[in-house]
Amino acid sequence: MNTCMKYLFVLPFMLTFLVHGQTSPPDHSTELWQGKQAAVVLTYDDALNVHLDHVVPDLEARGLKGTFYLSAFFPGSKNRIQDWKKAGALGHELGNHTLYHPCDASLPGREWVSPDNDLHQYTTDQILKEIRMTNVFLESLDGQKERTFAYTCGDTATGEGSFVAAIQDDFVASRGVRGAMNRIGNINLSNVDSYGINGQTGEELIALVKEAQEKQALITFLFHGVGGEHSLNVSLEAHRELLDYLEANKDLIWTTTMLEAARHVKEHQQ
Repeated sequence: MNTCMKYLFVLPFMLTFLVHGQTSPPDHSTELWQGKQAAVVLTYDDALNVHLDHVVPDLEARGLKGTFYLSAFFPGSKNRIQDWKKAGALGHELGNHTLYHPCDASLPGREWVSPDNDLHQYTTDQILKEIRMTNVFLESLDGQKERTFAYTCGDTATGEGSFVAAIQDDFVASRGVRGAMNRIGNINLSNVDSYGINGQTGEELIALVKEAQEKQALITFLFHGVGGEHSLNVSLEAHRELLDYLEANKDLIWTTTMLEAARHVKEHQQ
């Protein structure tokens, strides 16, 4: 190859470098929501069998990841340890939802809470021990040190008062239950807002995502039953319609775990 031909061959690469500074695609990782319109976090509470039997396969089929908040003593946790290990190995987040799932029985509509599971009767030391032991259990499943927490029933206090500050060093973020969009600059990582889902249609779920896209927000979904197994439930069909929309719009929507979303928010809210 003569000298003239060599220059003709190299010139396009030189021009690309001069204009862009590199020949590889630009890195969007430092942009808000990875350079996309919105972020979506799918969370699933209480370690239900349907999460392993239906949700994980449905997420995997679409290349999506979810966050599963496990209460370690629940049957769906302790009876399916190997399945949860597999879910963690696939990249799904295993989050902390306490050992026994205590809730505050002193609040209206909490007649179903048993006396020995009444968070209002707990000391703060009790709930901290329960939460930290659950972290040990979860680490035995996925080997991870960093993770997120979900308040049981959205309750943030024992009979002694709030334990929110006491667990801040244990978690990257904690998920709450207030139904609201999370707008960058105003996201409280100690109590991230989420939409509790119960009976919505696929169209209604997708409408929430579209609202997040319009507002350039993070939206967190809080699921329990998916196709059954819980009184708070969404149909498999509606859930799959939501997943189909997220898959079809991967270029516009960042669907991620609560842990990854929280790390991202920290970078943009410093």
